[in-house]
Amino acid sequence: MRACSRYLLTSAVALLLAGPALANDAVNKLTKDPANWAMQLGNYYGQRYSTLDQITKDNVQDLRVAWTFSTGVLRGHEGGPLVVGDTMYIHTPFPNIVYALDLKDQGRVKWKYEPRQDASVIPVMCCDTVNRGVAVAEGRVFLGQADNTLVALDANTGKELWKVQNGDAGKGETLTAAPVVVKDKVLVGISGGEFGVRGHLTAYDVKSGKQAWRAYSTGPDKDVKIDPKKTLMLGKPIGETDLGVKTWPGEEWKIGGGTTWGWYTYDPELNLIYYGTGNPGTWNPKQRAKDGKREGSDNKWSMTIFARDADTGEVKWLYQKTPFDEWDYDGVNENVLADVTMDGKKRKVLINMDRNGFGYTLDRVTGELLVAEKYDPSVNWADRVDKKTGRPVVNEKYSTFANGEDTNSKGVCPAALGSKDQQPSAFSPDTGLLYVPTNHICMDYEPFQVSYVAGQPYVGATLSMYPAPNSHGGMGNFIAWDPVAGKVKWSKPEKFAVWSGALATKAGVGFYGTLEGFLVAFDMNNGKELWRFKTPSGIIGNVNTYMHNGKQYIAVLSGIGGWAGIGLAAGLTEPNAGLGAVGAHATLGEYTQLGGVLTVFELGSRRQSAELKSK
Repeated sequence: MRACSRYLLTSAVALLLAGPALANDAVNKLTKDPANWAMQLGNYYGQRYSTLDQITKDNVQDLRVAWTFSTGVLRGHEGGPLVVGDTMYIHTPFPNIVYALDLKDQGRVKWKYEPRQDASVIPVMCCDTVNRGVAVAEGRVFLGQADNTLVALDANTGKELWKVQNGDAGKGETLTAAPVVVKDKVLVGISGGEFGVRGHLTAYDVKSGKQAWRAYSTGPDKDVKIDPKKTLMLGKPIGETDLGVKTWPGEEWKIGGGTTWGWYTYDPELNLIYYGTGNPGTWNPKQRAKDGKREGSDNKWSMTIFARDADTGEVKWLYQKTPFDEWDYDGVNENVLADVTMDGKKRKVLINMDRNGFGYTLDRVTGELLVAEKYDPSVNWADRVDKKTGRPVVNEKYSTFANGEDTNSKGVCPAALGSKDQQPSAFSPDTGLLYVPTNHICMDYEPFQVSYVAGQPYVGATLSMYPAPNSHGGMGNFIAWDPVAGKVKWSKPEKFAVWSGALATKAGVGFYGTLEGFLVAFDMNNGKELWRFKTPSGIIGNVNTYMHNGKQYIAVLSGIGGWAGIGLAAGLTEPNAGLGAVGAHATLGEYTQLGGVLTVFELGSRRQSAELKSK
């Protein structure tokens, strides 16, 4: 492993603090102050990094509970709290309540917004009734509701300012992603890949809610906003037209998935938005094969990283990670932006730890592929990624479409849960490392023929999942990844899949949560565990930090659920239920139960910590 000192890193935080005029000025002002946690991913670069340094390796063991708040909602609590000045904004799963809490009074409720939604949307939410959080900008709080309503609230009162409809639940469309405000627009995606939804990203005017542009994931170039003469793939113009149609059989692209329920990052200097698209519909690859062949059936532009112009939505460049996906390796994971030195050359890069088990580093200006390596040794569906073509070299033994037919494949690694799902990683410009929550789970995959009916599941596969063989006996690892070398620096095992978002800090102390409900602090240099605390329920939310009245706090939402915890969240017990996830986490109920609780931690004295432990 090369020493971290070889990096010549430029802090993305410093770039943001410079406040380029292209970014939203209000958001820049909020993220400029490290006392706030004003975006779900911490900043436009998606680094989940804080310059706060009161909590150190020497005193982190003195963390204690400062106060707690019950959300009043069960099911899975993804995302995390935002902090702006004296106010914390938190959200819940369906019915998507938003609370504004007074930090001057231990979380007193300043206002509460509870939308009226038809509960009939719940059955068309693929993997629990989750929501990944709100956005705050220009005195407004933006919420994407499960029923596809995007609403703008007054940040001081909770009063509705405007709302628009982003989709149709009758077609299986839902809204679970956290919005992001870029310049004068609020961006939001769509969920429903398991219902044959055609994915899109949409920009709305911050002040009025009027739609500015919508870009689809599949279909003709005009819908996807591609100019094949200008749009780059692997650093070169695409050239061929309408690949979003030609690489599908018939009109399958119209129900082609590629939904956009993950995270969005942004480079203010380049004025580019980055995000990923999900799995193609259906999960049965045979139904997506042209002329019964894998060749020519890439199902573009599912499973793709897009770089789009923030003003127009036009595509600058794109890269498809898993063409003709045969395993449900949704490509929506966060795209972390960082500035590094590679081979003596300074690079603006994008780092993506994909569900498919490969860690990618790309030039975020041109889309050139720089690194593509496995970050879990159990990954077997592909042997490697060909750097010249950018394509994975598929291992036919684990194909679900071998010899042009549906194939029942056993021992496929990773499972559809991925080596990492949407739970966001953290990047430290100090160490040059990415801190990644990972899963260590494999599967058996049985495709079957399925017909499309609007609003009905369009899956076409039965899955069973289980811990990866020859592992440490657990289903999770928390790792430090070198995005330049494409190597794991250290790995920390966990009993269950690690399903929370990570946090990195200037003091060299990082944090993540576990499915059993533990909040864990670790040394960012070597992974050594520094502290562990059991919260009331399993953690699938993202750990945040902020400062108030001169004191640094750590905050996290706990509430088991999401795809990993769907068995507990929805009361499912059959092993293949929950699209196969129930069996993988069959024993999770022995360690945690449902709940929806915000826990806020502060440093206490050594004496106070000892007294708490003795009780």
